[in-house]
Amino acid sequence: MACPKILVLFYGYGSIVDLAKMCAEGAREVTDEIKMVRVPEYFPEELVKKFRINIDSVKDIPEATLSDLEWADGIIMGSPGRFGNLTGQLKLFLDQTGELWRKGSLYGKPVGFFTEASTIHGGHESTILAMANYAYHHGMIIVPLGYGIKEIGSTMTGGGPYGATHLGNKKELDNNEITIAKFLGKRVAEVAKKLRCS
Repeated sequence: MACPKILVLFYGYGSIVDLAKMCAEGAREVTDEIKMVRVPEYFPEELVKKFRINIDSVKDIPEATLSDLEWADGIIMGSPGRFGNLTGQLKLFLDQTGELWRKGSLYGKPVGFFTEASTIHGGHESTILAMANYAYHHGMIIVPLGYGIKEIGSTMTGGGPYGATHLGNKKELDNNEITIAKFLGKRVAEVAKKLRCS
């Protein structure tokens, strides 16, 4: 089996899915062993209808399980921002990782993050920091982007030293956001290869 094994784990629809796909594409520069999974939709049917959530748009992407986290050598995790925080759906999924924490299953695994928010100051960084809280408790190795490529310092849309982001007031990812998301995927895969593959 190829090493490293990279998991792209996310909750959401629309452009967050596009970010996930770009992260996976970047990781493919390092490894062919990539799995993209989505957190289940925990909203009841009436809220799915009320918020016009298009679950069918992600039906071809498998739902995430805790065993996916154990499988991975490195994880790239994403969530849209909700008032500067991760979504309740991703939080509920991660809240179930207590047994993995007890076993140390995620200890030492590299992890990077991606998100989107509708405004440039809508909580991109705080959403990533909120996701990172889980990584700290699991003893994971957080992989930031810093200013490793010129697109991070020059963009006035998404992307920053914390991770890949998308400015969601426009539907499509721009070229900088695509480049940064691919860079995140490649960087996490490279770190995972150095740490987990011998």
